[in-house]
Amino acid sequence: MLGLMMQTPLLLSSILTYAARSFPDVQIVSRTPDKPDHITNYGGLLQRSSQLANGLDSIGVRSGERVATLAWNGYRHLELYYGISGMGAVCHTINPRLFVEQIVYIINHAEDRIVFFDLTFVDIVKALMPKCPSVEKWVYLGEAVDAKVAGVGDFPSYENLLAGQSETFTWPQFDENTACGLCYTSGTTGNPKGVLYAHRSAVLHSFAAALPDACRISLDDTVALISPMFHAMSWGMPYCAPAMGSKLVMPGQKVDGESLHRLFEDHGVTFANGVPTVWLGYVQYLQSAGVKPTTLNRVLIGGTACPRSLMDALQDDYA
Repeated sequence: MLGLMMQTPLLLSSILTYAARSFPDVQIVSRTPDKPDHITNYGGLLQRSSQLANGLDSIGVRSGERVATLAWNGYRHLELYYGISGMGAVCHTINPRLFVEQIVYIINHAEDRIVFFDLTFVDIVKALMPKCPSVEKWVYLGEAVDAKVAGVGDFPSYENLLAGQSETFTWPQFDENTACGLCYTSGTTGNPKGVLYAHRSAVLHSFAAALPDACRISLDDTVALISPMFHAMSWGMPYCAPAMGSKLVMPGQKVDGESLHRLFEDHGVTFANGVPTVWLGYVQYLQSAGVKPTTLNRVLIGGTACPRSLMDALQDDYA
């Protein structure tokens, strides 16, 4: 005997639309170099992700095709997460810290059609272009006017792609087992290997991560994405935080101890994720500066084993 509850596929677009409907004014903060922090909200995330999806549709991106990112943690990268996956394409996050030869292999193996990139990576992009025949467009993640000043004016700009596009998009319904994200290993044993994330697994992971005995994420939290969004989808937090209505904070490129402490204090961060190296630098800064966090009360540490001394310092000295 089957139940009579409604059948709704578990899709990332449902997290996006839920966050925008239930928590439209909750902030999304991105730290940007040499500029004031960029602040938007979940209502704005839905609008711009919709514009992106419309823009991608207008240039012929279709379900199942791979669209890549070379980007730090910021609001445009978050829009790519939802706009690409929500329309049924696959968001392929590329680790820029790999060797160029490895990135060439990854892009060609994934058969990426479009690559979006931050200004930091323009030299990498210029080295990749002649070697990646599947890529039809290399899109600079910024304003066209900034692209000219930065010397990347020959590339189409992200903001031009969004300009004039509708702020609404009819998010398609499809099999929840459809791939939403793609990450590659570092290739320490042979060529890098691709790992495909499914909409279903990403949504369920978001719910599981938020549970009280896991990361305990709620609408009372301010979540900082310190683990790179090109590393295992920042461990699912770009999905978990919006699903729970948490304020979201992204550091951009700077994750040294002093920068993180300022970010956490400026925006009342309560939870953050990151690898041990990041937290070692953070603790070293706290110790040298003689300061303590006033809001941060939980951290998620992964990627490699966490030293016991680091755990003890965070729990005993700064809890």
